[in-house]
Amino acid sequence: MKNIKQLIRKEVLKLKAYEVAEVSAKIRLDANENPFALPPELKDMLLKEVEKILLNRYPDGSSHELRQIISLQLGVNMDEVMIGNGSDELIQMIITAFGSPPEKALYPVPTFSMYGIIAKAQGYVPLEMPLDDNFDLDADKILKTAKKEKPKAIFLSYPNNPTGNCFSEERILRIIKGCGFPVVVDEAYYDFSRKTFLPYLKKYKNLIILRSLSKIGLAGLRIGILIADKGIVKELNKVRLPYNLNSYSQVIASSVLKNRKAIDEQVNNIISERQRLAEEMKGIDRLIVYPSDSNFIFFKTNNADKIFKGLINRGILIRNMNKPGRLKNCLRVTVGTPEENGEFLSALKELV
Repeated sequence: MKNIKQLIRKEVLKLKAYEVAEVSAKIRLDANENPFALPPELKDMLLKEVEKILLNRYPDGSSHELRQIISLQLGVNMDEVMIGNGSDELIQMIITAFGSPPEKALYPVPTFSMYGIIAKAQGYVPLEMPLDDNFDLDADKILKTAKKEKPKAIFLSYPNNPTGNCFSEERILRIIKGCGFPVVVDEAYYDFSRKTFLPYLKKYKNLIILRSLSKIGLAGLRIGILIADKGIVKELNKVRLPYNLNSYSQVIASSVLKNRKAIDEQVNNIISERQRLAEEMKGIDRLIVYPSDSNFIFFKTNNADKIFKGLINRGILIRNMNKPGRLKNCLRVTVGTPEENGEFLSALKELV
């Protein structure tokens, strides 16, 4: 057999795998998760629903009940909704359906890393557009590049990860209006920003919106939501793998969404803690704290690596974004429980 590297596609060989931190820490504020567990009464209800699942049967191939609940809550038609095994799978479907190598995909940087990883893995040429000094979109440059390079898809995270801010609505609309290519507005953190492009869905047929249930407390289920014109959804379904969402995820998500009052209360608590945490951090010398519309806070210090390691030594894990360029000495912390945030603040003050 040949050397395995001689058999792997060159695009894959160039990639660096997405790495999940395997660090032992009593407080994990690195993955933008909801820090609160499901309330006991909700857990009891879910256990009863899970008992009804027949494991010898395949799951609902179209996630019919879950799509129905989501479409009613969002005020869209069922045929405009698709469910994915996490938003990552939906991004992969879009990349697969709209082009083949060496097509191009455009996205700003810094942003959610999976846009680039999936695009490159599929043989796409990445068009990376640097954000401006306020971490906003350079709409003129994006439109000029799109007109010249004709990418098959444009990905915009709204709010953006890792910077935490929502891009200018006016600039995004200019991009949607100004090109005939699919524009994917990834609203994974919508519940914390309350800002959405759903009202524009009927007007702009090239608009695709992504949502997620991971950030509000169901990260373990891996559920991504795509909302788009029914014509787009119909074509994307052709590349969706059969039975892509397991029975447990469908049943639990459906039940939680039908009884989401407790989840909404947790989201409100996270938003309140985000405001408190940001204000406390702004009072620490030598920190630049950026505005956040999400469930995490992006900040800059004079020695990110030292602070990151110091926090780990104190049993606290955040995300080290430090690398040359715009992210130099930048860190990202997920909003935790009040107690976790308190320990993080105490440790951060000591280290800075």
